Amino acid sequence: MKIYIKRIFAISILIIAGLGCSKDLPVDEDGLLITKRTSCYVSNFELLGVDFQTVRTKNAVIDTTAGTINVEVFFGTDLKKLYPQFSLVTDAKLEPKVTGTVNFSDLSNPRVFTVISGNRKVRKPYTVYITIQQ
Repeated sequence: MKIYIKRIFAISILIIAGLGCSKDLPVDEDGLLITKRTSCYVSNFELLGVDFQTVRTKNAVIDTTAGTINVEVFFGTDLKKLYPQFSLVTDAKLEPKVTGTVNFSDLSNPRVFTVISGNRKVRKPYTVYITIQQ
């Protein structure tokens, strides 16, 4: 009889705790919390090859005013399969999402990624320009 009372008590606690934690916080379509932050920028950029080693010859130059990222890669880098990694301001997100390798081989048409602020109201495009080391 004691075991049943303990189980009922434990289940009751779990139900109450679950109900107490279910607040209707605003989330976006990705399940990320929408905040009041309006900041919208890239703070760091990394470019990795298929072996997950950097292919940059030096640090990327990020211009937050112009919305550009300039990066030089080693001669011979396979531009069709690169992993870009963006460090964003707190609560911001990137569109399109980077879920695998990205093809940067068309140097005449640089890739554009958009940073979206925490409140999801500010959108800032960043164009990634790649040059190959001579």
